[in-house]
Amino acid sequence: MREKQSDAFDSAVFEPVPTNASTRRQSLWALWAVLAAFGTYFCMYAFRKPFTAARFDDLTWMGLTFKSVLVTSQVIGYALSKFIGIKVISEMRASKRAQTLLGLIGVSEVALILFGLVPPPWNAVFMFFNGLPLGMVFGLVMGFLEGRRVTEALSAGLCASFILADGATKSVGAWLLEMGVSEYWMPAAAGGLFTIPLIIGVTMLARTPPPSRQDVDARSERVRMTRDDRWLLMRRYGFGLTMLIVMYLLVTILRSIRADFATEIWIGLGEPAAPHTFTTSEIIVALGVVVINGSMVWVRDNRRAFNLSLLTCLAGFCLLGSALIGRSFGLGGFSFMVMVGLGLYLPYVAMHATIFERLLAMTREKGNVGFLMYLADSTGYLGYVGCMLFKGAFNHQGKFLPFFTTACWITCVLSVLCIVAAMRYFGGQRLTESQ
Repeated sequence: MREKQSDAFDSAVFEPVPTNASTRRQSLWALWAVLAAFGTYFCMYAFRKPFTAARFDDLTWMGLTFKSVLVTSQVIGYALSKFIGIKVISEMRASKRAQTLLGLIGVSEVALILFGLVPPPWNAVFMFFNGLPLGMVFGLVMGFLEGRRVTEALSAGLCASFILADGATKSVGAWLLEMGVSEYWMPAAAGGLFTIPLIIGVTMLARTPPPSRQDVDARSERVRMTRDDRWLLMRRYGFGLTMLIVMYLLVTILRSIRADFATEIWIGLGEPAAPHTFTTSEIIVALGVVVINGSMVWVRDNRRAFNLSLLTCLAGFCLLGSALIGRSFGLGGFSFMVMVGLGLYLPYVAMHATIFERLLAMTREKGNVGFLMYLADSTGYLGYVGCMLFKGAFNHQGKFLPFFTTACWITCVLSVLCIVAAMRYFGGQRLTESQ
């Protein structure tokens, strides 16, 4: 049965196939994979993000707002998980991914239950243990999707999940608060609502066929990496990867501020922080980002797709700058948040869906996307932890809008410089083409 499923997936999306039946089968397997990945990662967000819909403004601790303490505690755990994932995800056996996914998310829900049981401020430590296992979920899900001729389309669907889920799960959190659930029990309740859908999504992922021979020919084989493999890849492309990672660091910090303090930013913009507000803005952002980044699947030449994805990043930062300029001329709060979201998620998703995927495909280097993504993610979330500590030390009033707009300008300017440097570096490299 496994061989039949794999054969059905082997037919190439962009190559002639012998029958309409085989075309339908491979299309169904691609749809199956993207739905499974989308559903799994969407549900994971219900264990991570709903608590940010609460304000926790009845308590301060050591001069910080309690919400800042909770966000920082969770992000420290999440960032540590990314560093652990550099080794664990790059070495993970495919047969262990599904059970590891369920185990990690189960641990995060236990931490949320303890967060509700233990009185504040001591319960803040359980947000650390909530974030610690969740940081490795993306790499495990991505392992089912990378190295295929349709990876960009599958990855864009996966990335749409965390864009939509960011707003949707906060809407669930806000709804639970309106229903009378306390701020401290709401996170566990939100996770409980998504437990069964999560199990369904992971079960579907476990049944996704591996890449076919044609996929390997087009995109290179993705293999487990040793420590020596990881260092070799970094030595060969160190400067270019560093520029990409610094850009990703800046985008991760700004995207995380926008996500974790959306309530405060919306209020600062003069807009209601209602449940539907979070979801509506992110639906628009997700549609734009998925269409643009997912379209890279039509570009078969790996070098051309890699270069186009870097240009996509530049376009995103131009949009971010336009939003900032527009705000100074009276651009509305909703339009501002949507434009900033598009400007951030275009490069953020390009890194997840195309840049590292096509870099490995065009160089034919031994490796996997999980290693490169966790190298970038660990740096990005470490930077966010530092940013939150800096923010707490110099602004105790919780007014995030001025802080947010300043961070937007810094990110925009420095990221453009990093992308230009990366384009020049990789443009001068003699890379082995896979086509």
